Amino acid sequence: MEEQELIAGKHSVTEALRSGRTINKIWIAEQAQKHLTQPIIAEAKKAGVIVQFVDKRKLDQMAEGIQHQGVVAQAAAYAYFEVDELLARAEQRGEKPFLLILDEIEDPHNLGSILRSADCTGVHGVIIPKRRSVGLTATVSKISAGAVEYVPVARVTNLASTIADLKERGVWIVGTDVSAREEIYDTNVFDSPVALVIGNENKGMGRLIRESCDVLLKLPMAGQINSLNASVAAGIFMYEVVRRRRG
Repeated sequence: MEEQELIAGKHSVTEALRSGRTINKIWIAEQAQKHLTQPIIAEAKKAGVIVQFVDKRKLDQMAEGIQHQGVVAQAAAYAYFEVDELLARAEQRGEKPFLLILDEIEDPHNLGSILRSADCTGVHGVIIPKRRSVGLTATVSKISAGAVEYVPVARVTNLASTIADLKERGVWIVGTDVSAREEIYDTNVFDSPVALVIGNENKGMGRLIRESCDVLLKLPMAGQINSLNASVAAGIFMYEVVRRRRG
């Protein structure tokens, strides 16, 4: 993984600064509106981070294809967590573990949106595989609107063995699958320690992962289109866990 990570956008850069992330340098477009960049300059000064004013075109080049709003920062690469640290987080909060397992999510926009929902719903951590999966990139950070700074992500070599380990530790593995017989509202599993598995945008969960699940659930579909966007489906499932646990 690259040693440096670019963060683009006013909100993302502000969150990165506030969360105490190691920022090496910030570039601000000379043409940027002062009232928008002033708070970032103040935060940077407090943190002792170098700010350089450059032509907007330089930022366009650096953060290619990302709306940077005239602000780009260079940060130390994201630190990934261990699965044990995610479970420890639940314990510290006195809560039953609530994890997400993403089986080969490829679109950074989906990962960013899922991290946003995970932050909002109090998920203790997200587990992704090292291969065939998007990692924590500048685009993911931008879409997550800063959530990437607060939701720990573990990157594992083998999802199936991670799942086996979680099961041994009393975590229920709940797969989301359009062909499941049981619907999201039919189950009582969400009151237990739970890890929700969200499959790939096109193929869904891999066969091995699907067979590892304790429960398979689907969303009720009234329309003609079979597949909801992965991040939308994930959000619905996350909020259902919140609702059940509040009961």
